[in-house]
Amino acid sequence: MSAATANSGWDTPLRRGLLLFSGMFLIVLAVGLVQGTASILLILIQATGYALIALGLNIQWGYGGLFNFAIMGFLMVGGASTVFLSYPVNLAFWQSEGPMLLGRALIAFLFGLMLVLAARQSHRIGIGGKGRAVLVGLAWFIGYLVYRSQIDPAAAYIESTAGFVGGLGLHPVLGWAFGGLVSAVIAFYIGKISLGLRTDYLAIATIGISEILRALIKNMDWLTRGTMTVSPMPWPTPLPQQLQAAGLSIPESFITARLSYLVLALAILIVAFLLVQRAYGGPWGRMMRAIRDNHIAAASMGKDVTGRQLELFIFGSVLMGVGGAILATFAQIFDPSGYQPINHTFMIWVMVIVGGAGNNWGVVLGSFLIYIVWVISDPLAQVIFVNLSHLTEGWGWGAIPEIESRALQMRVFVLGAVISLALRYAPRGLLPETVRREG
Repeated sequence: MSAATANSGWDTPLRRGLLLFSGMFLIVLAVGLVQGTASILLILIQATGYALIALGLNIQWGYGGLFNFAIMGFLMVGGASTVFLSYPVNLAFWQSEGPMLLGRALIAFLFGLMLVLAARQSHRIGIGGKGRAVLVGLAWFIGYLVYRSQIDPAAAYIESTAGFVGGLGLHPVLGWAFGGLVSAVIAFYIGKISLGLRTDYLAIATIGISEILRALIKNMDWLTRGTMTVSPMPWPTPLPQQLQAAGLSIPESFITARLSYLVLALAILIVAFLLVQRAYGGPWGRMMRAIRDNHIAAASMGKDVTGRQLELFIFGSVLMGVGGAILATFAQIFDPSGYQPINHTFMIWVMVIVGGAGNNWGVVLGSFLIYIVWVISDPLAQVIFVNLSHLTEGWGWGAIPEIESRALQMRVFVLGAVISLALRYAPRGLLPETVRREG
């Protein structure tokens, strides 16, 4: 009896998953037939990057119930990090006094850091309470002034002589890994500050942190070139231009180059998926579900709730940083002003919600589905508006003005309609979380 119940319980999600992924394959095939092989490869590469990011959000929200609206900030960190590590070396910077000035700024930063750490330990010499708080605040103020006294002239000099620091010229895959590492370090300090907050306050705090990261990256012209953008960023696989130089035609070069990039991106996604899936199915995953469902009961059983939540926040942010690096590298341009909350935060939340929070298969499905809907809604809306415009002209009502801009705005409408329908008819997602139960 119990075996039959278990089998029927596991058959339904399996059948649903097979049907949904088969439908997804047919959608991809249809888009490829209409728009061409090169276009569908472009869409699949970007969808793969978003799937990796959504997998990171699923670790945080689906596994731990952590509201993170700082996704855009981590994507920018991943992109900026891969620029620093993988962009070609800027000889104008290294042959100038810029490195020496940055070294002084680094020493000033370390001095300020040690000053703050020393002030925080002032209770050991009998200074406590308000006196300690005042001393820590004074240390922060002095450290800030010392750091700014060195970084401001260094930044002005670098921007005027070399433009920006440039990169180290290393392989882009190392840049992707570095993007994940920097995201992990930033997530550690963000988590230390904000994970003690209640869920709604955590969401507000992460929104603010995302905007802080965007403002910093956008205005650090000496490091990221700010709004002047960095391009062209090198690929880890051969570029179409390189393949054309080797004798391939233009269509063949784009298809081959994008296919190579897609294989590499999919390999990273598959490795991350398998690692996350294995962890979630083991004791670690059961502990995370216990903390998510009732953190008070988990804490009463001796679990370090805040420590485990910090782990989730860091692991998820690593995938976000790597995904952001993959997307920036593929675009061959890093433009801080091009990051928008609707594209790089809200849409990723829609992917997780529609796919099924807590289910990695569902999140991957939702990522590809939502991104394809996002991409094709613009040309599809243009076709609809053009035909409607012909009808209205024939009826004497006049043509529909500004069709291209109106069609572009339909993306937001379609995205809102999709999430509304999902919340109405599949509130737990297309592939809801399933937990195997013994007995």
